[in-house]
Amino acid sequence: MKITFFGAYDPAYPRSAVIRKGLRLNGVDVAECRAAANLKSWVRYPLLMARWKRSPDFVFVPEFCQKDVPLAAFLARLAAKQVIFDPLAARFETKVVDWGWKPADSPAAWWNFQIDRAAFAAAGLVLADTAAHKAYYCETYGLDGGKVEVLPLGYDDEAFFPRTAAASPEAGREKEMFKVLFYGSFLPLHGAEVIVEAAKIVALKDPSVHFKLVGSGRTQAAVRAGAADSANVEFLGWQPLGDLPGLIAGADVCLGIFGRTEKARRVVPHKTFQCLGMKKALITSRTPAVEEFFQHKKNIFLCDEPLAESLAAAVLELKKDRELREAVAGAGFALIREKYSAKAVGRRLLDIIDGHFRPERTMRPK
Repeated sequence: MKITFFGAYDPAYPRSAVIRKGLRLNGVDVAECRAAANLKSWVRYPLLMARWKRSPDFVFVPEFCQKDVPLAAFLARLAAKQVIFDPLAARFETKVVDWGWKPADSPAAWWNFQIDRAAFAAAGLVLADTAAHKAYYCETYGLDGGKVEVLPLGYDDEAFFPRTAAASPEAGREKEMFKVLFYGSFLPLHGAEVIVEAAKIVALKDPSVHFKLVGSGRTQAAVRAGAADSANVEFLGWQPLGDLPGLIAGADVCLGIFGRTEKARRVVPHKTFQCLGMKKALITSRTPAVEEFFQHKKNIFLCDEPLAESLAAAVLELKKDRELREAVAGAGFALIREKYSAKAVGRRLLDIIDGHFRPERTMRPK
Protein backbone atom coordinates (compact mmCIF):
# COMPACT_ATOMS: atom_id res chain seq x y z
CA MET A 1 0.00 0.00 0.00
CA LYS A 2 1.13 3.53 -0.77
CA ILE A 3 -0.19 6.61 1.04
CA THR A 4 0.73 10.15 0.03
CA PHE A 5 0.65 12.90 2.69
CA PHE A 6 -0.64 16.02 0.98
CA GLY A 7 -0.83 19.71 1.84
CA ALA A 8 0.85 22.63 3.57
CA TYR A 9 1.68 20.84 6.81
CA ASP A 10 4.58 20.98 9.22
CA PRO A 11 6.47 17.66 8.84
CA ALA A 12 7.80 17.94 12.40
CA TYR A 13 4.38 18.32 14.02
CA PRO A 14 3.97 15.30 16.33
CA ARG A 15 0.55 14.11 15.10
CA SER A 16 1.38 13.54 11.45
CA ALA A 17 5.03 12.67 12.21
CA VAL A 18 3.91 9.79 14.44
CA ILE A 19 1.39 8.58 11.87
CA ARG A 20 3.93 8.63 9.02
CA LYS A 21 6.44 6.77 11.16
CA GLY A 22 3.83 4.26 12.31
CA LEU A 23 2.69 3.53 8.77
CA ARG A 24 6.27 2.95 7.62
CA LEU A 25 6.86 0.60 10.55
CA ASN A 26 3.85 -1.38 9.31
CA GLY A 27 5.28 -1.72 5.81
CA VAL A 28 3.40 1.12 4.09
CA ASP A 29 5.10 3.10 1.32
CA VAL A 30 4.70 6.69 2.55
CA ALA A 31 5.24 9.57 0.12
CA GLU A 32 4.88 13.31 0.65
CA CYS A 33 3.46 16.03 -1.57
CA ARG A 34 4.05 19.11 0.56
CA ALA A 35 4.29 22.88 0.36
CA ALA A 36 5.35 25.32 3.07
CA ALA A 37 2.60 26.02 5.59
CA ASN A 38 3.08 29.79 5.40
CA LEU A 39 2.27 30.02 1.69
CA LYS A 40 -1.05 31.47 0.56
CA SER A 41 -3.41 29.12 -1.25
CA TRP A 42 -2.90 30.76 -4.63
CA VAL A 43 0.85 30.10 -4.31
CA ARG A 44 0.89 26.63 -2.78
CA TYR A 45 -1.88 25.13 -4.93
CA PRO A 46 0.24 25.29 -8.13
CA LEU A 47 3.21 23.89 -6.20
CA LEU A 48 1.18 20.99 -4.86
CA MET A 49 -0.25 20.25 -8.28
CA ALA A 50 3.23 20.27 -9.81
CA ARG A 51 4.51 17.86 -7.17
CA TRP A 52 1.51 15.54 -7.36
CA LYS A 53 2.01 11.96 -8.59
CA ARG A 54 -0.99 9.78 -9.34
CA SER A 55 0.37 6.60 -7.78
CA PRO A 56 -0.90 6.38 -4.17
CA ASP A 57 -3.69 4.14 -2.95
CA PHE A 58 -4.84 6.86 -0.54
CA VAL A 59 -4.23 10.58 -0.07
CA PHE A 60 -3.78 11.69 3.56
CA VAL A 61 -4.30 15.37 4.43
CA PRO A 62 -2.77 16.08 7.88
CA GLU A 63 -3.73 18.38 10.73
CA PHE A 64 -4.81 21.99 10.15
CA CYS A 65 -4.82 21.64 6.33
CA GLN A 66 -8.54 22.22 5.78
CA LYS A 67 -7.91 24.49 2.79
CA ASP A 68 -5.97 21.75 1.01
CA VAL A 69 -8.61 19.01 1.24
CA PRO A 70 -10.69 20.15 -1.78
CA LEU A 71 -7.57 20.21 -3.97
CA ALA A 72 -6.52 16.81 -2.66
CA ALA A 73 -9.99 15.44 -3.41
CA PHE A 74 -9.91 16.84 -6.95
CA LEU A 75 -6.51 15.29 -7.71
CA ALA A 76 -7.41 12.01 -6.05
CA ARG A 77 -10.66 11.79 -7.99
CA LEU A 78 -8.75 11.97 -11.26
CA ALA A 79 -7.00 8.77 -10.25
CA ALA A 80 -10.08 7.19 -8.61
CA LYS A 81 -8.46 7.40 -5.18
CA GLN A 82 -9.81 8.28 -1.71
CA VAL A 83 -8.90 11.14 0.66
CA ILE A 84 -8.38 10.74 4.40
CA PHE A 85 -8.49 13.97 6.39
CA ASP A 86 -7.08 14.27 9.90
CA PRO A 87 -8.07 17.81 11.05
CA LEU A 88 -7.02 17.39 14.71
CA ALA A 89 -9.18 20.46 15.36
CA ALA A 90 -11.71 22.44 13.36
CA ARG A 91 -10.78 26.01 12.41
CA PHE A 92 -14.05 27.33 13.80
CA GLU A 93 -13.56 25.37 17.01
CA THR A 94 -10.03 26.72 17.53
CA LYS A 95 -10.23 30.30 16.34
CA VAL A 96 -13.77 31.16 17.43
CA VAL A 97 -14.80 28.79 20.22
CA ASP A 98 -11.47 28.29 22.00
CA TRP A 99 -9.51 31.47 21.25
CA GLY A 100 -12.45 33.85 21.03
CA TRP A 101 -10.69 35.39 18.01
CA LYS A 102 -13.96 36.60 16.47
CA PRO A 103 -17.62 36.59 17.63
CA ALA A 104 -19.49 33.43 16.65
CA ASP A 105 -21.89 35.46 14.48
CA SER A 106 -19.15 37.40 12.65
CA PRO A 107 -18.38 37.01 8.91
CA ALA A 108 -14.90 35.66 9.78
CA ALA A 109 -16.43 32.97 12.01
CA TRP A 110 -18.89 32.02 9.26
CA TRP A 111 -16.06 31.78 6.74
CA ASN A 112 -13.95 29.51 8.94
CA PHE A 113 -16.98 27.31 9.54
CA GLN A 114 -17.48 27.00 5.77
CA ILE A 115 -13.83 26.06 5.26
CA ASP A 116 -14.24 23.27 7.81
CA ARG A 117 -17.48 22.07 6.28
CA ALA A 118 -16.05 21.97 2.75
CA ALA A 119 -13.04 19.98 3.96
CA PHE A 120 -15.18 17.46 5.81
CA ALA A 121 -17.48 17.07 2.81
CA ALA A 122 -14.62 16.49 0.36
CA ALA A 123 -12.92 13.75 2.39
CA GLY A 124 -13.90 10.12 2.13
CA LEU A 125 -12.83 9.49 5.74
CA VAL A 126 -12.39 11.97 8.61
CA LEU A 127 -10.24 11.08 11.63
CA ALA A 128 -10.78 12.34 15.18
CA ASP A 129 -8.32 12.04 18.05
CA THR A 130 -11.03 11.28 20.63
CA ALA A 131 -14.64 10.06 20.65
CA ALA A 132 -15.58 13.42 22.17
CA HIS A 133 -14.09 15.16 19.15
CA LYS A 134 -15.89 12.80 16.79
CA ALA A 135 -19.20 13.69 18.47
CA TYR A 136 -18.41 17.39 18.06
CA TYR A 137 -17.66 17.04 14.34
CA CYS A 138 -20.83 15.05 13.74
CA GLU A 139 -23.10 17.35 15.76
CA THR A 140 -21.62 20.65 14.56
CA TYR A 141 -21.11 19.83 10.88
CA GLY A 142 -23.83 17.25 10.35
CA LEU A 143 -21.42 14.43 9.52
CA ASP A 144 -22.61 10.86 9.45
CA GLY A 145 -21.00 8.89 12.28
CA GLY A 146 -19.82 6.27 9.81
CA LYS A 147 -17.63 8.83 8.04
CA VAL A 148 -15.60 9.67 11.18
CA GLU A 149 -13.26 7.23 12.92
CA VAL A 150 -11.22 7.71 16.11
CA LEU A 151 -7.43 7.51 15.88
CA PRO A 152 -5.75 8.50 19.19
CA LEU A 153 -2.68 10.71 19.07
CA GLY A 154 0.04 8.33 20.18
CA TYR A 155 3.69 9.33 20.56
CA ASP A 156 7.18 8.74 19.18
CA ASP A 157 8.44 5.99 21.47
CA GLU A 158 11.96 6.27 20.07
CA ALA A 159 12.20 9.88 21.30
CA PHE A 160 10.13 9.66 24.50
CA PHE A 161 11.24 6.74 26.66
CA PRO A 162 12.31 6.33 30.30
CA ARG A 163 15.77 7.73 30.99
CA THR A 164 17.88 9.24 33.75
CA ALA A 165 18.04 13.02 33.83
CA ALA A 166 21.32 14.57 32.75
CA ALA A 167 23.44 16.07 35.50
CA SER A 168 22.71 19.75 36.12
CA PRO A 169 25.13 22.46 37.29
CA GLU A 170 22.65 23.03 40.12
CA ALA A 171 22.30 19.33 40.92
CA GLY A 172 22.80 19.83 44.66
CA ARG A 173 20.10 22.47 44.93
CA GLU A 174 17.69 20.63 42.61
CA LYS A 175 18.05 17.41 44.60
CA GLU A 176 16.21 19.10 47.45
CA MET A 177 13.34 20.17 45.17
CA PHE A 178 10.27 18.29 44.03
CA LYS A 179 10.03 19.34 40.37
CA VAL A 180 6.71 19.81 38.55
CA LEU A 181 6.84 20.39 34.78
CA PHE A 182 4.38 21.94 32.33
CA TYR A 183 5.19 22.58 28.69
CA GLY A 184 3.01 23.89 25.90
CA SER A 185 2.00 26.81 23.72
CA PHE A 186 -0.03 28.57 26.44
CA LEU A 187 -3.34 28.20 24.65
CA PRO A 188 -6.58 28.88 26.55
CA LEU A 189 -7.28 25.14 26.70
CA HIS A 190 -3.99 24.60 28.58
CA GLY A 191 -5.19 26.55 31.62
CA ALA A 192 -1.68 27.63 32.65
CA GLU A 193 -3.20 30.24 34.97
CA VAL A 194 -4.60 27.36 37.05
CA ILE A 195 -1.06 26.00 37.47
CA VAL A 196 0.14 29.34 38.85
CA GLU A 197 -2.80 29.48 41.27
CA ALA A 198 -2.00 25.95 42.43
CA ALA A 199 1.68 26.82 42.85
CA LYS A 200 0.74 29.61 45.27
CA ILE A 201 -1.31 27.18 47.35
CA VAL A 202 1.49 24.62 47.36
CA ALA A 203 4.09 27.22 48.37
CA LEU A 204 2.24 27.85 51.64
CA LYS A 205 2.39 24.16 52.54
CA ASP A 206 5.64 22.94 51.03
CA PRO A 207 8.19 25.45 49.64
CA SER A 208 10.38 22.63 48.32
CA VAL A 209 7.98 22.07 45.39
CA HIS A 210 9.16 23.90 42.27
CA PHE A 211 7.01 24.52 39.16
CA LYS A 212 8.65 24.94 35.75
CA LEU A 213 6.52 26.25 32.85
CA VAL A 214 8.09 25.77 29.42
CA GLY A 215 6.90 27.40 26.19
CA SER A 216 5.23 30.54 24.97
CA GLY A 217 1.95 31.64 23.47
CA ARG A 218 -1.30 33.57 23.77
CA THR A 219 -1.77 33.52 27.55
CA GLN A 220 1.86 33.52 28.65
CA ALA A 221 2.12 37.24 29.47
CA ALA A 222 -0.95 37.13 31.72
CA VAL A 223 0.22 33.91 33.37
CA ARG A 224 3.67 35.36 34.06
CA ALA A 225 2.10 38.46 35.56
CA GLY A 226 0.03 36.26 37.84
CA ALA A 227 3.17 34.51 39.04
CA ALA A 228 5.25 37.65 39.54
CA ASP A 229 5.39 37.20 43.32
CA SER A 230 5.77 33.39 43.29
CA ALA A 231 9.26 32.22 44.17
CA ASN A 232 8.42 28.59 43.36
CA VAL A 233 7.48 29.23 39.70
CA GLU A 234 10.01 29.41 36.87
CA PHE A 235 9.33 30.25 33.23
CA LEU A 236 11.48 28.83 30.48
CA GLY A 237 10.81 30.00 26.94
CA TRP A 238 10.03 27.87 23.94
CA GLN A 239 12.34 24.86 23.58
CA PRO A 240 13.06 22.65 20.55
CA LEU A 241 11.12 19.38 20.45
CA GLY A 242 14.39 17.50 20.79
CA ASP A 243 15.05 19.12 24.19
CA LEU A 244 11.71 18.09 25.71
CA PRO A 245 12.73 14.53 26.68
CA GLY A 246 15.56 15.93 28.79
CA LEU A 247 13.22 18.35 30.55
CA ILE A 248 10.69 15.60 31.22
CA ALA A 249 13.40 13.28 32.54
CA GLY A 250 14.34 15.91 35.11
CA ALA A 251 10.79 16.25 36.47
CA ASP A 252 9.19 14.34 39.32
CA VAL A 253 5.65 14.99 38.07
CA CYS A 254 4.33 16.36 34.77
CA LEU A 255 1.20 18.38 34.06
CA GLY A 256 -1.40 18.11 31.31
CA ILE A 257 -4.12 20.70 30.70
CA PHE A 258 -6.50 22.57 33.00
CA GLY A 259 -8.46 24.85 30.69
CA ARG A 260 -12.19 25.32 31.15
CA THR A 261 -12.96 25.79 27.45
CA GLU A 262 -15.20 23.45 25.48
CA LYS A 263 -12.25 22.28 23.41
CA ALA A 264 -10.32 21.32 26.54
CA ARG A 265 -13.01 18.73 27.26
CA ARG A 266 -12.57 17.11 23.85
CA VAL A 267 -8.80 16.72 23.53
CA VAL A 268 -5.97 14.68 25.02
CA PRO A 269 -2.79 16.60 24.08
CA HIS A 270 0.50 15.18 22.87
CA LYS A 271 2.17 15.93 26.20
CA THR A 272 -0.03 13.33 27.90
CA PHE A 273 1.37 10.51 25.78
CA GLN A 274 4.91 11.89 25.71
CA CYS A 275 5.21 12.23 29.50
CA LEU A 276 3.65 8.83 30.17
CA GLY A 277 6.01 7.44 27.53
CA MET A 278 8.86 8.58 29.76
CA LYS A 279 7.28 6.84 32.75
CA LYS A 280 6.32 10.03 34.58
CA ALA A 281 3.22 10.45 36.71
CA LEU A 282 0.96 12.96 34.97
CA ILE A 283 -1.71 15.19 36.50
CA THR A 284 -4.43 16.66 34.31
CA SER A 285 -8.01 17.88 34.45
CA ARG A 286 -10.78 15.27 34.43
CA THR A 287 -12.57 15.45 31.08
CA PRO A 288 -14.68 13.10 28.96
CA ALA A 289 -11.82 12.82 26.48
CA VAL A 290 -9.10 11.84 28.95
CA GLU A 291 -11.38 9.27 30.58
CA GLU A 292 -11.74 7.53 27.21
CA PHE A 293 -8.16 6.33 27.66
CA PHE A 294 -7.07 6.62 31.29
CA GLN A 295 -8.25 5.90 34.86
CA HIS A 296 -7.71 8.10 37.90
CA LYS A 297 -4.97 6.90 40.25
CA LYS A 298 -4.44 3.82 38.10
CA ASN A 299 -2.46 5.25 35.18
CA ILE A 300 -3.03 9.01 35.54
CA PHE A 301 -4.01 11.53 38.24
CA LEU A 302 -7.16 13.58 37.54
CA CYS A 303 -8.27 16.91 39.00
CA ASP A 304 -11.80 18.19 39.54
CA GLU A 305 -13.17 21.64 40.28
CA PRO A 306 -11.99 23.79 41.94
CA LEU A 307 -9.04 23.00 39.71
CA ALA A 308 -6.32 25.05 41.44
CA GLU A 309 -7.07 23.51 44.83
CA SER A 310 -7.39 20.04 43.32
CA LEU A 311 -4.11 20.37 41.43
CA ALA A 312 -2.29 21.61 44.52
CA ALA A 313 -3.62 18.65 46.52
CA ALA A 314 -2.61 16.23 43.77
CA VAL A 315 0.95 17.56 43.64
CA LEU A 316 1.33 17.34 47.41
CA GLU A 317 -0.16 13.83 47.52
CA LEU A 318 2.14 12.51 44.82
CA LYS A 319 5.14 14.14 46.47
CA LYS A 320 4.30 12.54 49.79
CA ASP A 321 3.34 9.11 48.41
CA ARG A 322 6.24 7.91 46.28
CA GLU A 323 4.76 4.43 45.97
CA LEU A 324 1.56 5.83 44.44
CA ARG A 325 3.55 8.13 42.16
CA GLU A 326 5.64 5.30 40.80
CA ALA A 327 2.64 2.97 40.43
CA VAL A 328 0.68 5.54 38.41
CA ALA A 329 3.73 6.28 36.25
CA GLY A 330 4.46 2.60 35.67
CA ALA A 331 0.89 1.69 34.72
CA GLY A 332 0.58 4.69 32.43
CA PHE A 333 3.81 3.76 30.69
CA ALA A 334 2.76 0.14 30.21
CA LEU A 335 -0.60 1.19 28.76
CA ILE A 336 0.65 3.63 26.17
CA ARG A 337 3.69 1.57 25.17
CA GLU A 338 1.27 -1.19 24.22
CA LYS A 339 -1.54 0.84 22.60
CA TYR A 340 -0.19 4.23 21.55
CA SER A 341 3.33 3.77 20.21
CA ALA A 342 3.96 4.92 16.65
CA LYS A 343 3.72 1.36 15.34
CA ALA A 344 0.47 0.71 17.24
CA VAL A 345 -1.08 3.92 15.89
CA GLY A 346 -0.02 3.03 12.36
CA ARG A 347 -1.50 -0.44 12.69
CA ARG A 348 -4.75 1.01 14.04
CA LEU A 349 -4.99 3.41 11.11
CA LEU A 350 -4.54 0.56 8.64
CA ASP A 351 -7.35 -1.34 10.38
CA ILE A 352 -9.56 1.77 10.11
CA ILE A 353 -8.78 2.14 6.41
CA ASP A 354 -9.42 -1.52 5.75
CA GLY A 355 -12.75 -1.47 7.55
CA HIS A 356 -13.91 1.85 6.13
CA PHE A 357 -13.00 1.50 2.47
CA ARG A 358 -12.94 -2.27 2.03
CA PRO A 359 -15.66 -3.77 4.25
CA GLU A 360 -16.15 -6.72 1.91
CA ARG A 361 -12.50 -7.68 2.50
CA THR A 362 -12.66 -7.43 6.29
CA MET A 363 -15.84 -9.53 6.40
CA ARG A 364 -14.34 -12.47 4.55
CA PRO A 365 -13.72 -15.55 6.71
CA LYS A 366 -10.07 -16.14 7.47
